[in-house]
Order: sequence, then structure tokens, then C-alpha cells
Amino acid sequence: MSITVVTIEDHPEFRKGISFVLQTTDGFRCIGEYGSAEEALAEMPKPDVVLLDLNLPGMSGLDAIERLKKRFPGTRILILTVFEDEEHIFPAIVAGADGYILKKTPTARLLQAIEDAVAGGSPMTPMIAKMTLDLFKRFAPRKSPDDPLTSREREILSLLVDGLGNDEISTRLFISVQTVRNHIRHIYEKLHVHSKSQAVIKAIKQGFV
Repeated sequence: MSITVVTIEDHPEFRKGISFVLQTTDGFRCIGEYGSAEEALAEMPKPDVVLLDLNLPGMSGLDAIERLKKRFPGTRILILTVFEDEEHIFPAIVAGADGYILKKTPTARLLQAIEDAVAGGSPMTPMIAKMTLDLFKRFAPRKSPDDPLTSREREILSLLVDGLGNDEISTRLFISVQTVRNHIRHIYEKLHVHSKSQAVIKAIKQGFV
């Protein structure tokens, strides 16, 4: 079964280029491409993944994140943008973005990021992952004495913060991908969250990693 993707991007050439790549790559299918968030919210079908630019005419990509999440529960939202500064990264992740990828990312890495997102990952470039961690640490309070996570769960959460996907974590820790998924599910339950981005934010703010 193909991963279904919608692209929300106001530059027609870039948008059509992404659509072409998706349509000509096995395992992927573009089911919509839109030049604005308003158009997408009015017309788009439910996809597995939304590739969302931040700098859009009318409603910004940042403002669209929450609306997309409410309308399409379970859909993963990947920011695909030129902005790589904390003024854009931090608000997008706090708003609920499931990953943050730059437009200059090579095509193969972008496709991998889409797959990682569908598998439950939070894909980011290493630089953005580090910047995100630094930002959260800056605002994190002292470690909570009521840390519900096991040492293995904290280890996996730290690797998620670094931008690793399930397969990479499996290789790094010498455990199966299914075991990684089980740990992530337990992390969700303990932190009362529904996505890896939310888990990372809550864990760092409360000093769990």
C-alpha cells in the first residue's frame, strides 16, 4: 500500500516537483497539491502525511498545523521550508508538527523522512534536532522527582530528540524495531501524549531527558 501525501506549498514549480517525485516513486502517492492552507482545508482528502510550508499566502503554515491536526487526526505533518532558525522551528514543533525538514534536503532523505513519519518518527536534520534540544533545555525546569520513564525509555526518547527514526534506534540499541515501537507506545501512555513531538516537548520541559 502506498503512502498518501498532500503538499501545501505556494511555489508552483517546487510543489509540482515534489508531486512528480511522489508519483514516480514506488510506495508513494500524491493525492493533492495546494497553493494555500485555506484551499487545502476546503478541498483536501485525508492523507497519511502533509508536507507543509510555513510561509504561505493568507493563513500561515504555523496557523494551519492545529487546524489540520483537528480535521485529520492521525495525519502526520512535516514542515518543509527554507527557514532553519529558532523563531520558526520552536513554534512549529510546539504547535504539533511531527517533523521539520528543509527544502534543500536531498530527495532520497525527504522520502525517508516521510516513511519515518508514517512509522511514528519525528524526522529532522541533525542540525535542527540539536537546535530543538537546545531550545527546550533552555526553558526546562529542574528534573521532576516523579519521572515515570524507565532508563531505556529515556534513552529512546533522547534518540528521538536527535532525529533518529525507529530503524536507526533499533540499530543503535541492538533491539528490534517492534521493541522500539513498544517502548514508544509506553512512553506515550506514561506522558499522556499522542505524538513523538509532544512526547519530546513534555519530557524535556519536565526534565525527563
